[in-house]
Amino acid sequence: MTQARPDLPATGRRAVLTGTAALAAAGYAAPAMAHRGGGHGPHRTRLTVLGTTDLHGNVLNWDYFKNAEYDNTAKDDIGVAKVATLVAAMRRERRDVPSLLLDAGDTIQGTPLAYYYARVEPITGGAKHPMAAAMNLMDYDAAALGNHEFNYGLDTLRAFEEQLNFPLLGANAVDITTKRPVFPPYLIKTYRTRRGPKLTVGVLGLTNPGIAIWDKAHVEGRLEFPGLVEQARKYVPEMKRRGCDVVVISAHSGAETSSSYGDALPPENASTLVAEQVPGVDAILVGHAHQEIAERFVTNKVTGRDVLLCEPKYWGMRLAVMDFELEQHRGGWRVVEATSQTLNSNTVPERADVARAVRAQHDKVVGYVNSVIGTSAAALSAARAVVEDVPIIDFIQYVQADAVKRATGTALPVLSIAAPFNRSASFPAGQVTYRDVAGLYIFDNTLIGVEVTGAQVRDYLEFTAGYFKQVTGTGPFTLDQVTNRVTATAPNGTPDYNFDSVAGLDADLTYEIDIAQPVGSRIKALAYAGQPLAADQRFVMAVNNYRQSGGGGFPHVSTAPVVYNAQVEIRQLIVDWVSANGAIDPAQFASVDWRLTSGGQPITVG
Repeated sequence: MTQARPDLPATGRRAVLTGTAALAAAGYAAPAMAHRGGGHGPHRTRLTVLGTTDLHGNVLNWDYFKNAEYDNTAKDDIGVAKVATLVAAMRRERRDVPSLLLDAGDTIQGTPLAYYYARVEPITGGAKHPMAAAMNLMDYDAAALGNHEFNYGLDTLRAFEEQLNFPLLGANAVDITTKRPVFPPYLIKTYRTRRGPKLTVGVLGLTNPGIAIWDKAHVEGRLEFPGLVEQARKYVPEMKRRGCDVVVISAHSGAETSSSYGDALPPENASTLVAEQVPGVDAILVGHAHQEIAERFVTNKVTGRDVLLCEPKYWGMRLAVMDFELEQHRGGWRVVEATSQTLNSNTVPERADVARAVRAQHDKVVGYVNSVIGTSAAALSAARAVVEDVPIIDFIQYVQADAVKRATGTALPVLSIAAPFNRSASFPAGQVTYRDVAGLYIFDNTLIGVEVTGAQVRDYLEFTAGYFKQVTGTGPFTLDQVTNRVTATAPNGTPDYNFDSVAGLDADLTYEIDIAQPVGSRIKALAYAGQPLAADQRFVMAVNNYRQSGGGGFPHVSTAPVVYNAQVEIRQLIVDWVSANGAIDPAQFASVDWRLTSGGQPITVG
């Protein structure tokens, strides 16, 4: 945890360590390479590559939505200032070994700190981006572009790029006309060795093809994003011709081959495919998937050589450490052994200079997050949102549907989904802060509009009704007796965030959920505007990007035609609505459109 500061309570902290002790506590184990002695010997040398990914605007170990230090059940800490301490310790430990520090993308989006310097006091107007200030102090060598780098438009991305002391790499972010990369595709660095020739290391940056869909509003007609395998096949041989002894890829693309957008574009998560199909790659720093891969080897199908993959989780929770043993070969060097590990940042303090560089900006944003943005005409609570149609969930649905309707001008009726992310969320009667909204919508989801039929709406509702346990009679029941049904894919119970209710904007969508019935046969009295819902009726449905990308396995929405995707965060849409309208009045949006029943009779849940 972070060292105690005057503005933070000192209770409940673990001891913090520095130097070699910090590395050991963070999980560091000296690699069992064939040769030691400072990393050098006859015809041998070593290389270390350090890596981060998916920092998402986190510099300090702070949860802006809770107004407290970050914490989770795993006791992780976050923030690049923590990682900076590990980086400095690793550089001291490897002071005789050539090293690089890389990032695999998604840097400038994800926290109120990042949002503030994109939209409120934008870096396009001259403000310094806190992530640029922090990463420059850490002496990064290069970073790959993440898909979220494009969320605020190309002007903001270029402004961020100009503030960096290192390149943003993107071999597969190309001009739509020339087909040439609009960012540097790779970086080549040369190091002296104690014995033998110089060591030449190449870093190829690859980003995510999904940008073409997710940030269509910013890139359409300007950029396109070929597949990772396609561009790696083009640039790895070029890097080899330019003398690279070692080729490391920084890829904003997960290891488990999959795509949230089906076959519309090259695979979203393609790091394993690159390792398998592109000869000449020694290692890949993996990003995008928010997973932890301490060490994984993938065999290249052409050469039979192993390619090292490492992914250091997200938000600065981990630092990747990749070590390479090289031997002299044909006037250059070749990798003969590779290992990797991830170090936990929760055992070290924030590096003082990095934390100090963003402290004033952080404090300004803390004030912003805790500022009053409007009022609520009544106290609204999500405590019973899992068993009742409550106004605070209606509010989310209303804002989402209204945003899609206004942006598209669609003539089709608009529906909207929402889940009870946080049962403890509430708005007080009276003043409402940014943080109150953040407590209601705790995820960084963006809004998407898809076209669906009445039949598909019914299927969607039948699927979401699987959240409830099957009961007999009308109760009274406790919440636990009817919610969070255990399934093969949810052995600890279906989470609340996978229970969606659906509401109409232009007219009411009404239905009953008969939980005495088996899953798949629970939706009764389904009607739109007071009439039974027809299978061929057409709607636009406002969903979040998690659902649209297949999150939760809900039917139809991942393959439905997309009519709106401006990559706008839903949390911010809610904040903007409250700021613009001033008052949250349930009379404007609240109605009871669904209820739980058993055999057609209302049930009682205590």
